Amino acid sequence: MKFKKRPVISYLLPCLLLPSINASAQKITKYDDSLVVSEGQASVAVNYKTGRLNYHFGNGVVLNNTIAYVDELSSGYLASPACRIHQASANEFDNDGGKGIRLVIRHSGNTPGITLIQQVLLYQDHPYILTNLSAVKGDGTDEQIETRDICALAVLPQEDGKLFQPGEEPRFLDVPFDNDNWSHILERKWDSGKPVFTGISYEFASTYDNAKLSGLVMGSLSHDFWKTGIVYRAAKQSGEIDSLKIYDGAATADNPALPPDYGGNDGTHDHTLHGTMKGGTVNSSIIFLCAGDVRKAFVEYGNANVMLNGRQTWSGNAPVYWNSFGVEGVLGYEGKMMPKDLVKIPEFIQTLDNFNKYSKPVISIDSYDQSIYTTSLLASFGKYIEKKNQQLGFYFIPFAKWAWKNNTENTKLEGTDYNLSDVVLRDSNNQPIWFKDGDWGCLALDPTHPAVRQFVIYNLKQVKAIGAKFIKIDFLTAGALESTRRYDHNIRTGLQAYNYGMKMLKSLADSILGKDIFITEAISPMFPSQYAHTRFISTDVYSHLRDDEPGFPHYGSTEGSLANGSHLWWVQGTLWPYTNLDVSIMKNFEKNPDLGEKEVRARLFAMMSMGSILGDGSDYRDKLAADRAKIYLDNKNICAFFASPKAFTPLKFADGETLDQQIAFYLPGTETLLSLFNFDNKKQFDQTWRRADLGLGDGDYVIKDFLSDEPVGRIAKGQDTFSLNVQPADAMMVKLVPSN
Repeated sequence: MKFKKRPVISYLLPCLLLPSINASAQKITKYDDSLVVSEGQASVAVNYKTGRLNYHFGNGVVLNNTIAYVDELSSGYLASPACRIHQASANEFDNDGGKGIRLVIRHSGNTPGITLIQQVLLYQDHPYILTNLSAVKGDGTDEQIETRDICALAVLPQEDGKLFQPGEEPRFLDVPFDNDNWSHILERKWDSGKPVFTGISYEFASTYDNAKLSGLVMGSLSHDFWKTGIVYRAAKQSGEIDSLKIYDGAATADNPALPPDYGGNDGTHDHTLHGTMKGGTVNSSIIFLCAGDVRKAFVEYGNANVMLNGRQTWSGNAPVYWNSFGVEGVLGYEGKMMPKDLVKIPEFIQTLDNFNKYSKPVISIDSYDQSIYTTSLLASFGKYIEKKNQQLGFYFIPFAKWAWKNNTENTKLEGTDYNLSDVVLRDSNNQPIWFKDGDWGCLALDPTHPAVRQFVIYNLKQVKAIGAKFIKIDFLTAGALESTRRYDHNIRTGLQAYNYGMKMLKSLADSILGKDIFITEAISPMFPSQYAHTRFISTDVYSHLRDDEPGFPHYGSTEGSLANGSHLWWVQGTLWPYTNLDVSIMKNFEKNPDLGEKEVRARLFAMMSMGSILGDGSDYRDKLAADRAKIYLDNKNICAFFASPKAFTPLKFADGETLDQQIAFYLPGTETLLSLFNFDNKKQFDQTWRRADLGLGDGDYVIKDFLSDEPVGRIAKGQDTFSLNVQPADAMMVKLVPSN
């Protein structure tokens, strides 16, 4: 494993499991049948006879009899224990990532003549372990090997493997590939009354005790070639996983016969096999393992990703914006507001003193029809709002194209001389891939095709022509799909093509527009993350409280987005400067029923808790929407927070599939902020807080309502715990202010 040096690296957290130790605490112990490397927080043992590795962590998490494998196209499946010779060595290393001990295990002596080389890095100055696998045939120069399935770490029943998560409430966290289709993060739990559970998580996963939040975070740090899948199966014994594969080459099709979150549409949406890696040596992704408080471990995971891949930064205050989608919907062809009343939005926003205080508000025209909102119209509008100290936002889809299914052969891709049929990705039958199927559907485009480059340039020139400084890019997952054909034959996988396309897009944006353009990703894979300033936590959010509210869609609720967000708060400040929890709505989204005021508050508090930028999608021509905007969007405390938003740390995760979630977060500071969300329609939410958990001093604190600054309680000097309660279907945000 070789680290690339990144100037943006910052490690914010101390060791997680045990007190800090110096290098002398690292130990390499050789036995007749094994080699053991320990680094205080963890130990790894390799058995010379079987080639299996055992991982033991200080919090009690154990991975026993782990193996590695490659499934080579010609030679077939080869696992490390199937090799006759296992050689292990350990030595100190010092690289850009830190210092520690590198364990190298070479597995050889097999019929195909392939050597499997595992590396395991245990750090002196970081609480995590990194591991990867390389497969080499011969000396790696004369013969090539090819694979679409390589695995650096697996626990398999036929190898007597086991992962054990201690605790009274063990969980396995299962994550969808992207944020499309309102897919949910799953907290799988052992239940004696049900069969054992199985599934696949993408890019990362974790096991943890829901009572103490102690566990193991695992995931890939490499996002330039492989899609990584984490296939798991729980054993009957609580907390035990008897099958686990962190493998590269995941490509799963949507399956409408399965529940949406269990294989229906939570996977990679592929229409053909994952591409192959081919060469004298093939390499897996670098796999991250970190045990302890999983909240801290996830922050470490985010920072480790940044160390290897980089990230964007943003200077100055965070943007605030208004987005047209909540009023106009897709394309805006109904003409509810645009273009006749467009000016009423910036005119109203100009009256909100606090909303205008920190950054120039963005007016973002989303998913627009060019026959209605032409470049010249938007350019004129941009000049108008510039006089009001506002700026435009722009929307486009770089790697997909909406079109009529019966008219694609002769449809040109805008800004190019190519037909869509020349540029699309192809499925296993060599047919165009429809990322979104239907008579009016969305075709997946090849990011490596010169037409896509021209199309991106065409859109960025429009951005420049209208003077926009804020770009929302959407349906990005389409560019990451596997394909049987690409323009650039050197690009072998969907994620490699996507990485190519995103790098191209960011480079062109910097060249054409300058580097002061804010980029937010909507529907997209989480990784690679280094090309944007923020990404949607979930698909579009319509601001109703729960997915089962009568008259509302069965998706897009605040509860649904925050249940996911309670496991993703860590991406803010690591992968991206901010998150994006979509817009708030002051009255109603499109044709949905009106929202209650409690739902408006809950939405804003959820956005705050996730470290989101502040956006709104309301029709201010409506008096109720305008009146609420004056109360909430112009609130001095809300506007000051969103000038530099930071994600809260969860004290309590969402758990299970119930909509009756009760979730709590905190943000340490001079004035510690607490947020509580009660999505239960019947039961009160009573939350007890411990002073030590919040990092509070031992003095007196006044508990103040966040919006009004009115005192609502007190924490007396020496009082170790205090309680807050939230009524059914409501949310609370308070701040703890030292009284002295």
